[in-house]
Amino acid sequence: MDNTIDKISEKYVALGENPETYLKGLLHAKPITYWDYIEVDTLLSLQKPRTNFKDESIFIMYHQVTELFLKMMLHELEQVVAEKEITTDFLMVKLERLIKYTSMLISSFDIMRTGMNYDDYNTFRSTLTPASGFQCAQFRMIELHCTSLVNLISNNYKNQLSNNPDLRECFDKIYWKDAGTNPKTGKKSLTLQLFEDKYLKKFIATANGLLGNTLEDKLERLPYIPDALRHKLRSFDKLYNVEWPLIHLNTAEHYLNSKGENKEATGGSEWKKYLHPKYQQRKFFPSLWSKDEIEHWGTNHKILDHGNIK
Repeated sequence: MDNTIDKISEKYVALGENPETYLKGLLHAKPITYWDYIEVDTLLSLQKPRTNFKDESIFIMYHQVTELFLKMMLHELEQVVAEKEITTDFLMVKLERLIKYTSMLISSFDIMRTGMNYDDYNTFRSTLTPASGFQCAQFRMIELHCTSLVNLISNNYKNQLSNNPDLRECFDKIYWKDAGTNPKTGKKSLTLQLFEDKYLKKFIATANGLLGNTLEDKLERLPYIPDALRHKLRSFDKLYNVEWPLIHLNTAEHYLNSKGENKEATGGSEWKKYLHPKYQQRKFFPSLWSKDEIEHWGTNHKILDHGNIK
């Protein structure tokens, strides 16, 4: 015990503080509880439905859980880009976690389709306009940490980039703007305007800070990529950029087009073309895929009625 107290004293002396003050504070501090540490009461109070439909609470909670998973993924990627001397062992651990998080998101997404009342959902979702899952900022931040901006350019503009596009040019032509821009008039939807007003400066600053230091850049500096690591990179790329979008597409098909109505998404996007990976051809690590795999990106997966993909 004396040794522990000595170490505590040394810690605060090194910080230029009086150890006795901190020890006195500890003497009177309340014991920590699970509910206080996890902030359970606050967490469980964050659901604010806009209607009386019971499934709206499930809809909100599921998206909040998704945001927490995305935060965990971003936390792993922030460690990767911060690591100066990257090793394959370190990357293997991080990729394994990223794969698990993404797999859990994919497997749990069926909650959004099975059991939720079709008519109730199509009623309460109208109160959500112009909000859209397209406005998920963490999803975009994960992309910025994983790959170069040129890999996030809209498929419609890939042949129109200058030889050395700067950040502004890349963001002007980034793929997710397709979901909020009228292809005929070029006018931005309110969904896109609000999203850019809140996050675009942060996205640009983040991309600038990550120049030459994304996960893709880190891989290029490795002497070689072992087969085991290559497999995990390809698995993560496929899960995030093919299987997850297809699960979203399957759910959208169920609620927006299962009766041939072809309803508009809350954000007003052309959701069929926006969600299907074959149109955007988005990949984090294009060098790890063959020409044939790239040409058939997302087209060899069949969406099944129960929401799974094979």
